[in-house]
Amino acid sequence: MAADLAFFGTVLTVDDARPTAEALAVADGRVVAVGDRVDVESWIGPDTEIVELGDGCVMPGLVEAHGHPLMEAIVLADRIVDIRPVTMRSADDVLAAIRHEVAVRGDSGAYLNGWDPLLQIGLPEPTLGWLDGIASGTPLVIVHNSGHKAYFNSAAAKHLGLTRDTPDPKGAKYGRDAAGELDGTAEETAAVLPLVGGAIDPGGYPAMLLAECARLNQAGLTTCSEMAFDPMFRPALDALRGDLTVRFRTYEMSTAQMSTAAVPVNGDDVVRQVGIKIWVDGSPWIGNVDLSFPYLDTAATRSIGVTPGSCGHANYTREQLTEIVAAYFPLGWQMACHVQGDVGVDTILDVYEQALQANPRDDHRLRLEHVGAITDAQLQRAHDLGVTCSIFVDQIHYWGDVLVDGLFGPEHGSRWMPAGSAVATGMRISLHNDPPVTPEEPLRNISVAATRMAPSGRVLGPEQRLTVDQAIRAQTLDAAWQLFADDVIGSLEVGKYADLVVLSADPRSVPAQDVADLDVLATYLAGKPVYAKSD
Repeated sequence: MAADLAFFGTVLTVDDARPTAEALAVADGRVVAVGDRVDVESWIGPDTEIVELGDGCVMPGLVEAHGHPLMEAIVLADRIVDIRPVTMRSADDVLAAIRHEVAVRGDSGAYLNGWDPLLQIGLPEPTLGWLDGIASGTPLVIVHNSGHKAYFNSAAAKHLGLTRDTPDPKGAKYGRDAAGELDGTAEETAAVLPLVGGAIDPGGYPAMLLAECARLNQAGLTTCSEMAFDPMFRPALDALRGDLTVRFRTYEMSTAQMSTAAVPVNGDDVVRQVGIKIWVDGSPWIGNVDLSFPYLDTAATRSIGVTPGSCGHANYTREQLTEIVAAYFPLGWQMACHVQGDVGVDTILDVYEQALQANPRDDHRLRLEHVGAITDAQLQRAHDLGVTCSIFVDQIHYWGDVLVDGLFGPEHGSRWMPAGSAVATGMRISLHNDPPVTPEEPLRNISVAATRMAPSGRVLGPEQRLTVDQAIRAQTLDAAWQLFADDVIGSLEVGKYADLVVLSADPRSVPAQDVADLDVLATYLAGKPVYAKSD
């Protein structure tokens, strides 16, 4: 049988048996040969497409182990204005965008995403009075860049039927003033998501999701997790299954109803539910992370409404977490828990250990997400329990200076996202972007993990740096392993899907800080081109 596609040049396999090869052949969507040029030439037939890589490199398609593509499809569509710091750094530009959207939307409501006073210096405090002053009759919803908080005016509350008597969702809350009236804030997913419901166009959603797939492919991604899956999206995924250019691995949000399928077999190699998402705490950028150390007394801390000296807090009690894990884990589900603070890490590790004692499982791959303040001792304990971490290193690129100078000081801010300590335990980790919080930029993740360079150019916690090879594994094979997909993707080995990305150079051959600037020349899913950079 002749190959459909063959590559000649530098092949970065992420296979320990042969990290680099000269050629690769693909047939029927799978890798059929990897090795020397002569090994692959025998697969060439009259219809084989041949790609000479030249100075470029082909490697496994990149994997986003902690993403939100189903929601990002909405957030980056035309109906919600993108005011994230990656789009607008000026507070004046943000305020102008808000006023413009209110002016043009009228009764249909103005929705914006990306408010970030830590990076957009000079933003006012978004009080209910301020929101009502900007939009007295138009519903206005502004989502914080972290996704863990939103601000809404009185017209939005009326439109959604929110009143002082509206109960707080489990693990979330609506802010209230001293008299018990809504103050125009909402914290955490169960309270934030309903606020943006008016921006969702069910009829237009398929096009939004395909546009999201195209964005992922342009970044070299071929697999992405959905870490806040709602079953309402399942029909859309099923309808688009033949058109998707990204593999999805979904984690259903734990809810009070706990309504997911009892048996963890759901989907195929294109779309599959693999786990359940839970939360301990929230975001360092709004103050609801569960820490053993306090926020500093700085202008930055005050700008996000956090009382200096606060150690934050958890959003779920140990008892609530135990209830959720006990409902799902015995059925075979993987659990993935959002946790940033070190006190929160202790809580969830206690819950995981209890679950493992009651229901031992050899290959559970229990996960911790983000883990900004996790300690070395906690990482060792996690590894000993078989728990794995997905690490949000891109926070260093955007908020590294703020972490040290504004929020936590050198001792805690410099070792934020301690990837080096994680891999030193022997743990398999992944790197992620948590989009839309930061853009899909897996190549930058590799750079940041290897340099730990903050915006100012200083290096935070040099002992926490990874090698480029380690960072590549964390963005490919080990990320796939966390998603229970390493048997079919993540490395270039015979029998696996030919999910590939072609880069302008081998990332191992350039300075670590330059990996972020490599061009994605092409992306393939199962041997079919899904992105090609135009000349």
